[in-house]
Parts: sequence; C-alpha cells; structure tokens
Amino acid sequence: MIVLAGATVIAVSWDETAASTATASFTIFDRTVQLSQLELFFAGVAVGAVFLLGLMIMFVGMRRSSAQRRKLRSSRSEARDRVARLEEEKRELERKLDETPEVVPATAAAPVVDRDHDGVDDRVEATAPHPHVEVPSQPATDELVAGRHGRLSDRR
Repeated sequence: MIVLAGATVIAVSWDETAASTATASFTIFDRTVQLSQLELFFAGVAVGAVFLLGLMIMFVGMRRSSAQRRKLRSSRSEARDRVARLEEEKRELERKLDETPEVVPATAAAPVVDRDHDGVDDRVEATAPHPHVEVPSQPATDELVAGRHGRLSDRR
C-alpha cells in the first residue's frame, strides 16, 4: 500500500499537464482516466489515507512481533532458570547422598518361633521342646466328591 501510494504521488508530480490544466489524464493499466483538479485533490487524499493505513499495518505488525519475541525470550529465560534450579537441587541432593553413611541392609534373620507366646524363641529355650503331637492319618473314604454321593467305584 505504501509503495502504491508513493508511485501515485510520483506519477502525478511528473505530469506537468496535470498542474497546468483544469483536467488531467492518466493512463493506468492501459486505461485513460481524466480527473479535474478537485477530483485530483480527493484522489491525493485517498492516496494519503492508503499510505497511512499501510504505515499503521506495518507498525502494528512490528509491535506484535516485538511482543512475541519478548514473550519468547522471557519464557526461554524462565526455562533456563528452572533448569538451573533443578540442576542445583540435584547437585545438593548428590552432595547430601555422598555425605550420609551407607546403610548396610541387615541379613535376613532366622524366623523366631514362639509358640507359647512368652517372648523367647522356643528353639533356644532351656525348657524341653514342646511335645510333638502326632495326628493319626485318616483313611481316604470321603463320601462327598464333587457334589456326588458315594464312591466312584460304586457307580461303575
């Protein structure tokens, strides 16, 4: 728009007949346009408005891109600060880890057997061990097998 306005101003200023006569003729894209001095003035006003509109669009775009660059720069700076804080925290934790003594895990101790609940392991008690009670074996004469009564041999 700015270039178009500039080209129009240059074209009008080079045309000597436009200033001297009551009408001026211009050829634009193989068309001839005749303008009176009043029409030429309003055309100049329109060209000036187009020029100002072009300047406004250009400055708005520059301001917007500047704001985006500023926002991007601040977000990158915040990200760098966050990474620096995390790295510092990592170094601090590594330093604390190096300073703390290493804890050796205890070996698995034999299970404590305390059947009489007196707080002493029955295997090391001075008293005699508890008597081992034998449970007599039972014959496999179950009557109920998978919901059916009787033995399998009886059904055959």
